[in-house]
Amino acid sequence: MTDAHIRVLIADDHPVVRDGLRGMFAGDPRFEVVGEAGDGAEAVALAQTLSPDVVLMDLRMPRMDGVTAIKRLAELGLPTSVLVLTTYDTDSEVLPAIEAGATGYLLKDAPGDELMRAVEAAARGDAVLSPTVAMRLMGRVRAPESPLSARELEVLRLIAVGATNREAAARLFISEATVKSHILHIFTKLGVSDRAAAVAVGFQRGLLE
Repeated sequence: MTDAHIRVLIADDHPVVRDGLRGMFAGDPRFEVVGEAGDGAEAVALAQTLSPDVVLMDLRMPRMDGVTAIKRLAELGLPTSVLVLTTYDTDSEVLPAIEAGATGYLLKDAPGDELMRAVEAAARGDAVLSPTVAMRLMGRVRAPESPLSARELEVLRLIAVGATNREAAARLFISEATVKSHILHIFTKLGVSDRAAAVAVGFQRGLLE
């Protein structure tokens, strides 16, 4: 990053969005928009030739999506920070982007001054997250990670209240053989060999209330 300005590359498949962002940065001497990309593959190619300080990366784009592009930029070892700018804040969008190496994650409804500060922070290598994304990630950290599938959790809860295999099968509208199969999977995943131990470990791990 130079002292004069922060070099920004905009990657978004919507021309109207790119035009709006370019116009926003054009009026501020701290920034220079060095290029625009309509998909992830183009963003990677332009980042290699233009050496931007920050890439503003949309996630859902044709040809190569944003997460794949972020991974590719990381593999290339380019001294470029990626700030995700998207409409989506679900776990399936946020977590892969952060894991791929994104420096920050903002939503497109963020105010202009917030976006400017985020780009400056990303250029310094500082992490920046929109409030809703930060709360979502904190929730993921605080919540116990379940090694069991949703159905296996249902079976474990029924075991915990003393249900037999037959009773569990009737409650879940599945066969006893299927219940037995789920119980074996539960035992394997929890590292136990009987029902009582499975329930005990379930409570210890916060899987049961």
